[in-house]
Amino acid sequence: MTDTVTDRFLRYVVIDTQSDPKSSAQPSTEKQKNLGHVLVGELLAIGLSDAHMDEHGYVHATIPSNVDKPVPVICFCSHMDTAPDFTGTNVKPRILQNYGGGDIQLLGDPQQVIRVSDHPVLLDQIGNDIITTDGTTLLGADDKAGLAEIITAAQFLVDNPDIRHGTIKLLLTVDEEIGRGVDKVDVAKLGAQFAYTVDGETAGHIEDESFSADGVDITISGVAIHPGFAKDKMENAIKIAGAIIDRLPRDIAPETTEGKVGFIHPTGVTGSMEKAALSFIIRDFTDDGLASKEAVLEALVKDVMAGYPGSSYTFTVRQQYRNMKSVLDRHPEIVDNAVEAVRRAGMVPVRGSIRGGTDGSRLSFMGLPCANIFAGGHAFHSPLEWVSRQDMERAVKTLVELAKIWEERA
Repeated sequence: MTDTVTDRFLRYVVIDTQSDPKSSAQPSTEKQKNLGHVLVGELLAIGLSDAHMDEHGYVHATIPSNVDKPVPVICFCSHMDTAPDFTGTNVKPRILQNYGGGDIQLLGDPQQVIRVSDHPVLLDQIGNDIITTDGTTLLGADDKAGLAEIITAAQFLVDNPDIRHGTIKLLLTVDEEIGRGVDKVDVAKLGAQFAYTVDGETAGHIEDESFSADGVDITISGVAIHPGFAKDKMENAIKIAGAIIDRLPRDIAPETTEGKVGFIHPTGVTGSMEKAALSFIIRDFTDDGLASKEAVLEALVKDVMAGYPGSSYTFTVRQQYRNMKSVLDRHPEIVDNAVEAVRRAGMVPVRGSIRGGTDGSRLSFMGLPCANIFAGGHAFHSPLEWVSRQDMERAVKTLVELAKIWEERA
């Protein structure tokens, strides 16, 4: 078994682990367990004797403390699944060594080009080794880079017992990409006091704030009748759904917002003349912002439905996760220690917000305050996804420094 972070990453990305939002199983796809078994084997091989996969598909392991004094138990967390947005089957990773700058054309699909104009962070990667796909699949750096970094850091700590650290729990989850990553996590059994997801992007970045998130499901019941006799009678549910989508505010969409501005985003539509269903995700950094966007959407639906008096609708809001900042602000040492770890690993720490969520968003409200640190990947959920070897190595060093800092400051 080769054990560099790059070796591990290349092993993991060729295992298809896409999650499936349409499945009610846990995990949503059995193939996620294929990677889980590999991870358990590697954790056992480096000496973590309690490594195992539980009945929900989660992989657990413990790096035992090697000091006598009490040290807060911390947890490193990343997820095994890749996003349903783009295929993760038959991934062919490519290493572009000593990147010299310029756009990167992907060999399997010449139409796929990682352009510096779209990815200016490439300018910081001159001389580094860039890992991409061939352009026909996603890469899976989200979050197999995090997996590789956590396990490589674990091996480094085990192999260097002179590095003083407290107990460290490892939690490798399933189904994060479909919002169910920690549904079955038993936080009390896990036994950690604080946590870090290794699921961020640019090297040196630490995130202590995320979107708050809801899902909205709308069903439309139209009036179906033979089209030959439909005049003044038919109310086509497909057309009603189309009218709702057409009326969505253009300035409250993912493609027109950035920074701290949230959005309303349609993610699915199905239907027939009689019945149609629409799915949305609503995102904002505040609960009030979520509520106002949901009110905008429902008012829009009511306005459209007024033109179809024979039809009806349902409007169901599902809470997904909440901004972790309100929890993390009560435990400033979590981010303070991460900032120092990034600095010791040779980078300038950058604190920021995630225009998304991680398992840590949910864990924070389940009693395990959890910040997010970089894994190094870019262009997630797309065939243009990439990561550099050097940034993954920086993440490993950051995790090792975090372990040391928690012990020093205990």
